[in-house]
Amino acid sequence: MVGPKRPVIALFGSSFVQYSFSNGGWGAILADVYARKADIVMRGYQGWNTRRALEVIDEVFPKDALVQPSLVIVYFGGNDSIEEHPSGLGPHVPLEEYIENMRKIANHIKSLSKKTRLIMLSCPPVNEEILQNNKRGALTNVTRTNEVGKRYSDALIMMCKEMKIEAVDFFHTIQKRDDWETTCITRDGIHLTEEGSKLLVGEILKVIKNAKWEPSLYWKSLPTEFGENSDYYVVAPDGASTINPSDWTYHRKIRWD
Repeated sequence: MVGPKRPVIALFGSSFVQYSFSNGGWGAILADVYARKADIVMRGYQGWNTRRALEVIDEVFPKDALVQPSLVIVYFGGNDSIEEHPSGLGPHVPLEEYIENMRKIANHIKSLSKKTRLIMLSCPPVNEEILQNNKRGALTNVTRTNEVGKRYSDALIMMCKEMKIEAVDFFHTIQKRDDWETTCITRDGIHLTEEGSKLLVGEILKVIKNAKWEPSLYWKSLPTEFGENSDYYVVAPDGASTINPSDWTYHRKIRWD
């Protein structure tokens, strides 16, 4: 811990999370939105599926930790939904097992503390044309289709409804944009561009704002750390007071709600 205690928001998942602080990613955007209000902690692991996550979830989120996260945002599914390799190796996890694994992950996170909240993200669609034409290097043996991805996404959203867990149905949300394949998905055909990340952040903030959580984790509801007035700020035009910049957001391209 550094400085006064703030709420901790942990991002847990595969490369979708690991890359979220790069190139205007959604993790970096959330860190900016929650500046001086909550700490965004990234626990992203490139290439992981739900089996791998369950192997170490007790180490990533130990139940005896002195500080537990106020919110965990979880993403797994893209790697699980990759077509099974004939060798039996690889990230593929059958749909029923994937849902059971996500249920176990959810139950573990919910058990961390009475105030630990959870949001699950469904996997977005991929640009199939790019993936089909990119059969070289690490993606040589990767076959991932939106037909299968939709089944994994829909099943996860259904599980979240059953468990009364907040979720973002990103598979369908992103496709509301006609140009999603070119503006929201990177050149690898899988991950999010800055534009796609902005779209995801908007959906996450909407869920947090509307959630019936006590206390609220909506960024506008959280206090700004050391937000009190100070004589050491820039002097106001009246020459007798100072201007408190603690809650300025003019630097942001988007005025987040």
